[in-house]
Order: sequence, then C-alpha cells, then structure tokens
Amino acid sequence: MDELLTHDAFLARLREVGARKYHDKHPFHVLMNEGRLTQPQLRVWALNRFYYQRSIPQKDCALMSRMPSPVDRRRWRQRLLDQDGPSANEEGGIEAWLRLVEACGGSRADAWGTAGLLPGVRYSVDAYVNFVRERSWVEGVASSLTELFSPALMSLRIAAFEVHYPWVAAEGLTYFRGRPSRATKDSEHALEIVERECTTRAMQELAVAALEFKCDLLWAQLDAIYWHCVAP
Repeated sequence: MDELLTHDAFLARLREVGARKYHDKHPFHVLMNEGRLTQPQLRVWALNRFYYQRSIPQKDCALMSRMPSPVDRRRWRQRLLDQDGPSANEEGGIEAWLRLVEACGGSRADAWGTAGLLPGVRYSVDAYVNFVRERSWVEGVASSLTELFSPALMSLRIAAFEVHYPWVAAEGLTYFRGRPSRATKDSEHALEIVERECTTRAMQELAVAALEFKCDLLWAQLDAIYWHCVAP
C-alpha cells in the first residue's frame, strides 16, 4: 500500500498540476496577454465566461450542503457573499463580471441569456457543477484549488488590459483587481481542508485528480471559445 505523502510532497503534487495544466498557458490567454485579441473576440470570451461566474454559487451551495463542519460552512459561505454580493445594495463578483461584459461591448441581457453560449462552455461548466454535486465533498473542495494559481494570472491580465485594451473602461476591471486577495484567502482555507481530510494516500490521489479535472474543464472552456472566434 502506498504511504501517505508528506505535507510538502502533497503540496508539490498539487502545485505540479497547476504548472502543467492551468489555463494560463492556453493559446487564448496567451493571445489576450499579448494584446492580440479584437473587441468582438473579447466580448465572446466575457459573455461565455459569465456562465461560469453565475454557476459558481450553485457549485458552492451544493458543496456546503454536504460539509459536516459548521466551522467550515461558515468560512465557505464567504464565497457566496463574494460572488452574489453581501446584500442587494452591495455588488459581488457576478455584478463585477457584468460590468466587464458591458466594457467589452456586450449587454446584461446577452450575459443572462443563453443565445450566445457556446455548447462546449455550457457542457464544461455544467460538468463542473455536477462533479461537485456527485463526488465526495472533499473532492469538491480539492477541485477549487485552481485558486492557488489564480492570483498570478489576474495580475498579468490587469497589466495586459491596461496596456493593450485601453478602450475597456476601468470599472470593467473591478473583478480582476479584487480577485487575487480573495483567491489567496479562499485557497488557504481549501488547502487546509484537503490536507486535514486526506488521511490516506488514496484520498490524496483523489484530491490531485479532482484538481486535474477542474484544470481540464477550465481549459475546455477556452478551447470552445478559441475555436469559435480565433481559429474556426
């Protein structure tokens, strides 16, 4: 029987997944960061990515419903507030992304509607929500560890938009500006849970596989967008 990975070895396995498979290396993101996308292409990306943003609270509610610890549920609940907004008068990530959609030439009606939603994006996002609903809650937590790699991408994206896409209004970048600190905080909690709950080598391997699955889904979303508006 394989021995339990040490803390450092387990963390190294998780980080290796990001180094190998995180979507910051996808050709679409490379084009974006080099300033080689057009306004229509950015609009397609922002509109389709919104389907992922609006689905995140559904995923988190499904996950929280199976978390056994009220302490973990209270901490995880902050994600809902961050995304939906603390109240009707305080915006969250969904509202911030809608501002990005508008800054890229789309509309709120376009974002909430599904007429322009690419089948590949719908399939990958729905697969992620179903994964969290159907697999163990610890695997659901592990799948969120893509947040370990998010801050660097957000910082790079802000710089790219400011330099290459000055026509995007400043309020359209609100989501990116707030995301690094939240992703760092969220990933710390998720990593704490995964390290605490993965008490066997088999559970550690399931956690690594869950993170790989999430990276694949993020990559698949960009595949759909890339082949639709860059290289059809």
